Amino acid sequence: MKKDEGAVAVHTRPRGTKAVSHRLNRLRNSSNDAGRKKAGAATRNRNVVLDCGWGRLLFAQTFESTDALLAELRKEAPASRDIAFYVRDPHVLLSLAPQEIFLDPSHTFRLDLSTYRGVNRRTRGVTIRRFASEADVEGINAVYGACGMVQVRPDFFSAERDNRAITYFIAQDDATGQIVGTVTGIDHQRLFDDPERGASLWCLAVHPQARQPGIGEKLVRKLAEHFQARGLSYIDLSVVHDNDKAIKLYEKLGFRRVPLFVVKRKNAINEKFFAQPVEFYGELNPYARLIVDEALRRGIHVEITDAAGGFFRLSHGGRSIHCRESLSELTSSVAMSICDDKATTRRFVSDAGLLVAEQMEADAGEVEMKAFLARHGKLVVKPARGEQGRGISVGIETMQALKTAIRQARTVCERVLLEAYFEGQDLRLVVIDRKLAAAALRLPPRVVGDGKSTIRKLIEVQSRRRAVATGGESRIPMDIETRRCLAEQELNLDTMLEDGREVVVRKAANLHTGGTIHDVTARVHPKLVKAACRAAEAIDIPVVGIDFMVRSPEMEDYVFIEANERPGLANHEPQPTAEHFIDLLFPGTSPAR
Repeated sequence: MKKDEGAVAVHTRPRGTKAVSHRLNRLRNSSNDAGRKKAGAATRNRNVVLDCGWGRLLFAQTFESTDALLAELRKEAPASRDIAFYVRDPHVLLSLAPQEIFLDPSHTFRLDLSTYRGVNRRTRGVTIRRFASEADVEGINAVYGACGMVQVRPDFFSAERDNRAITYFIAQDDATGQIVGTVTGIDHQRLFDDPERGASLWCLAVHPQARQPGIGEKLVRKLAEHFQARGLSYIDLSVVHDNDKAIKLYEKLGFRRVPLFVVKRKNAINEKFFAQPVEFYGELNPYARLIVDEALRRGIHVEITDAAGGFFRLSHGGRSIHCRESLSELTSSVAMSICDDKATTRRFVSDAGLLVAEQMEADAGEVEMKAFLARHGKLVVKPARGEQGRGISVGIETMQALKTAIRQARTVCERVLLEAYFEGQDLRLVVIDRKLAAAALRLPPRVVGDGKSTIRKLIEVQSRRRAVATGGESRIPMDIETRRCLAEQELNLDTMLEDGREVVVRKAANLHTGGTIHDVTARVHPKLVKAACRAAEAIDIPVVGIDFMVRSPEMEDYVFIEANERPGLANHEPQPTAEHFIDLLFPGTSPAR
């Protein structure tokens, strides 16, 4: 009987037993799912690395060990800049590989979002918005390039668009549509469930030729408000210790220093932060410094022989070459003589088949000059010898203005040339070793009114900005030529310019007199490139800046203006002009590009 009862007990189930069994199974499955999710989260929160396109961010606080962090740093890709942030024990990490890594000389600043208060103030002429499309990629990289920063891979933004941990804001010029600034933010909570609910700011950059003030501040404020709305606790950033201008901005916004450290790999990009300094390096101008930097990256010995003049000697493998910026011993004295005299240059390139503007000398007589002016309507007056735009007057239309321009030119050189004026844009083509290295449009200096400042004040502000952007090389002179250009527009230096009105203050587009330069290498017409290379061959010069007046860089029409035997290579970033220059001097050091 007991056995039968037992059999019944096995095959019969009290009411509710099946439901309880299923519920227990669900609880077991739920417990297993939670365990798997917890394990997955733990894995996701360990050894966190974020690809930023220009390199990777390694969040050191998430790494299991110092050895694991070092192993990840060693995976840095070529031409990238990886950054290990929040390194707790940098001295321990450095002791493991002192020849490979270094402690970055940067300060870390933090903004407490719980106490941050925004400012509702719009930057005139600029719109701050989120990254929206592939069309923005080119603009962001142009800003990075102009600021000397590592650019982002073209495919990066499309791959990372849906990554909710990364936020990009850009500043766009309302008048031109050009992107003039950008900032990147990282949400640590979304990236690795950061228990501190932190965030960080990276890649704040404003184009050095941006016309509007306050763009950087507006980008930082926009990012702070964005992360504050997400309920995050703070924003951290890393800034080089001697970047006083940036530090002043961050402190103004409420950032305070915190004792956190950054470690990077010893690579060509970071060399200036860990290599032994070259004596007198800080006294070099930007044109010499760009070339010296490239030489140092390749292990070429540098001796600065006269910093004020931009002279330095490069030595490698038994070969030694003395340079003055982009002018080297490879350029012959004959080629220099040809470039030095604009009339001579014109004859050489004309004989080579290039199109040149009609020209005459200013001492030919008043009758001849009057006839020349009548024939062409407008003239350019320039000293036969000179550089950096000094003494040049553009668009002369009357005899009185012509005489004044001649007197101005004679302050630079006694011999003065009159040249037919060609309506168009000023195009500079840099030719190195008979090949195009860069092409750029040069635009004349201009100012934008704010409704309360005189043109004189606007020029002073713009000059200070241009000087900062070019290491003191570019300023707008308030001389006879500037006054003449304004007078033609029925303006003067004391005119109060209405809000938003843009005025060209000089017609010559030379960088040293306040002009700006805009890269067009990717779209310059092949016939213009061919003509520039032919001019270099005619002069027989290894490095030269060829100046054309063109209808458009994409059209083949041009008129040759002049050749510069010492072109400023720093004006053409992000094009690798310094790399091409060092390739010419020391071809054995050329890296695979």
